[in-house]
Amino acid sequence: MTKPPLTLYLAAPRGFCAGVDRAIKIVEMALQKWGAPVYVRHEIVHNKFVVDGLRDQGAVFVEELSECPDDRPVIFSAHGVPKSVPNAAQARNMVYVDATCPLVSKVHIEAQRHADAGLQMIMIGHAGHPETVGTMGQLPEGEVLLVETPQDVAEVSVRDPERLAYVTQTTLSVDDTAEIVAALKSRFPAIIGPHKEDICYATTNRQEAVKAMAPKCDAMLVVGAPNSSNSRRLVEVGSRAGCSYAQLVQRAENIDWRALEGIASVGITAGASAPEVLINEVIDAFRARYEVTTELVETAQENVEFKVPRVLRKPA
Repeated sequence: MTKPPLTLYLAAPRGFCAGVDRAIKIVEMALQKWGAPVYVRHEIVHNKFVVDGLRDQGAVFVEELSECPDDRPVIFSAHGVPKSVPNAAQARNMVYVDATCPLVSKVHIEAQRHADAGLQMIMIGHAGHPETVGTMGQLPEGEVLLVETPQDVAEVSVRDPERLAYVTQTTLSVDDTAEIVAALKSRFPAIIGPHKEDICYATTNRQEAVKAMAPKCDAMLVVGAPNSSNSRRLVEVGSRAGCSYAQLVQRAENIDWRALEGIASVGITAGASAPEVLINEVIDAFRARYEVTTELVETAQENVEFKVPRVLRKPA
């Protein structure tokens, strides 16, 4: 039986960003340097395949520092942690390595700088996301107020409307964030924003590629984890950009083939914590069922690289 034809549009950039690459490398190098087990506070990045692979090498994933023994190294995830976490590790004389993405660390530094200048912070982010928890935890309770929507901006209660600054989670939808920033500036004209927007280059680039790809596709699949903020934003961006069926899939086995019956084109992208091996697995699953033609939709090229911490570059 002949396979039906299908055009696969592949978004570029897609998949791993420099911060994720660095975080995974940090766990691997820590295992090489200190041997197993190495403890990791929270999933190093939000991807089950990646986490399972590191667990197989000897990484132990925990949610709190209290679950770690004093005598084994601990790594803090790429999303960043509240200041109380490294302080607690120091108090216990633990060896720890901070795998916080440098672009998240930039937001932490920014928040501290504004606080030092006597400004109260407003953070645009998702409640409970580890990055938001980490950024808000850089400053004392009440110094960072969280808003998730323009409606929240209308209701937020600030200390002094003349002495405010805002920061954002790095993995948000660029368009949604612009709406919330506009609401903040409208209500608090004196509010100070970042020198350069906080949403990271990789999040922005992946969303731009999806916007370019979505109008061409009958359906779009985003390879990523359900707890990955940037992956979920790609689904939303694809839907808004004109693709009527946009879905998040963790692996090829999660594809709903019945929903794709009769289609002629599919767009494929991946969140910043999804490895290329999973993208290839999805492409192979389509090749098994269709006569596939692939087309690249490239909107940017990335060559960013972040160094691992010095402690891992020195021999044990």
